[in-house]
Amino acid sequence: MKGMTEHGLSGRFLRGLSRSPEGAAVRVVGAEVETLSYAWMHRTALEWGGALAGAGARTVAVLAGRNGTGYTGLLAAFYAGATVVPLRPDFPPARVRQTLEASGAGVVLVDRAGAALLPEVLQGRTDLAVLAPEAGAAGDGVPAGVRALLPSPAAALEEPARVGPEDTAVLLFTSGSTGRPKGVALTHGGLEHYFDIVDRRYGFGPSDVFSQAFDLNFDCAFFDLFCAWGAGGTAVPVPPYAYRDLPGFVAAQGLTVWFSTPSVIKLVRRLGGLAGPTLPGLRWSLFAGEALTCRDAQDWQCAAPASTLENLYGPTELTLTVTVHRWAGERSLAAAVNGLAPIGTVHPGHEYVLLGPDGEPSEEEGELCVSGPQLAAGYLDPRDEEGRFVERGGRRWYRTGDRIRRAADGELVYLGRLDSQVQVHGWRIELAEVEHAVRACGPQDAVAVSVTRDDGTELVVYYTGEAVTTPELVRRLRSHLPDGVLPRHYQHLPEFPLNANRKTDRLRLAADAEALLVSAAG
Repeated sequence: MKGMTEHGLSGRFLRGLSRSPEGAAVRVVGAEVETLSYAWMHRTALEWGGALAGAGARTVAVLAGRNGTGYTGLLAAFYAGATVVPLRPDFPPARVRQTLEASGAGVVLVDRAGAALLPEVLQGRTDLAVLAPEAGAAGDGVPAGVRALLPSPAAALEEPARVGPEDTAVLLFTSGSTGRPKGVALTHGGLEHYFDIVDRRYGFGPSDVFSQAFDLNFDCAFFDLFCAWGAGGTAVPVPPYAYRDLPGFVAAQGLTVWFSTPSVIKLVRRLGGLAGPTLPGLRWSLFAGEALTCRDAQDWQCAAPASTLENLYGPTELTLTVTVHRWAGERSLAAAVNGLAPIGTVHPGHEYVLLGPDGEPSEEEGELCVSGPQLAAGYLDPRDEEGRFVERGGRRWYRTGDRIRRAADGELVYLGRLDSQVQVHGWRIELAEVEHAVRACGPQDAVAVSVTRDDGTELVVYYTGEAVTTPELVRRLRSHLPDGVLPRHYQHLPEFPLNANRKTDRLRLAADAEALLVSAAG
């Protein structure tokens, strides 16, 4: 195999195993605490991986939650040398079926919830094999006619399979504009480059305990797991109830590394978890997945004064995250645009360019395009690559679709998606600018969405915090925005809806806004 890289992601777990063989690789907190040691997970992954390899599995779908079966199943699939496709058993069966079929997976590894979903997902298909470790030796729960894989110590792997840098490690599905999930292929080589940078930046060790707030189909979940496992540390999945008293959960579990979307900050603030230095045990606080506001960064930093806070940015197509900004108080505030924290500098070994509206490089502002070793192998369906993965100057680039400004110190600042710049009554305006203006007028947070109708584009603002009458909010906004772009519609919410990845669900708010304007017109 060209460019052998030993065991790829499996090698990170092997490193953790050597550092902390009897230590906890994963601790699942629930009605009972389930602790999985490195040694136990290694033995079990070799056994399950033997069953997967024996079935000739090249692509393995893991239909499981954040539990012992899900984590060990991921590891077993990597040990078998397979491409891993994480799927969520709490997603609609039709969505799971569509993704499973697109992936071409030949084996599905399931926990109890995944097994219960199989009849609806498979709909009579018998060309797949199923590994259901919780079903028992008889394979109970596997649909009739489907081959059940039964692990056994006798057929266990002797060691994890060896892989090359160009081999696909993970196939992650993102939501496409067509409504059809797009499969993004991340390679072992790209992930190796990424984790090498991360290891040198953070210096994680066996005493570190990592939050695992991302679901397994979210790319950042691989940061949680393989940073923890590469260091010999412990990953602790964060259950939904933990957010009611996050400081208590963090303290009880001894978390030292927190990583989540910024929307979690808003949730914890609303529940009173940021009142004072409530998170003193954290030494790293990391956020990614959506724009981080300066207010959120400040509030979290005050709650976790001993931690270093960083804002990470990167689409899945650039392997987890590809830029980083270390929060530095006044310096970060000075570089912010529309109240959003900078996203920082691009990882070493990469090149980037900002493309202006004419498609030519711009020194100050434009669409961020990145080239380098973290670039994904591409989409599962090459038709999805048009306009995203492009050749330029003899190199392959990914066009992010994000508008970025280069600050005076060279750091990058996120302005919004290309399609977040809208024209309202002849004025061009950034939705992020409207949101920043609304927050400056008293509301705790704001989301602006645009609705295009026959008579033009209208803005609808959703906001949280204290309710304000529309005339009063408009009066306050007049000192921040020109009259021509003042939104006409405002909706107060106790909190913003979150999507499956715990990001603010802007698509749902946009749909609600469209329904609101239709109702108002009727």
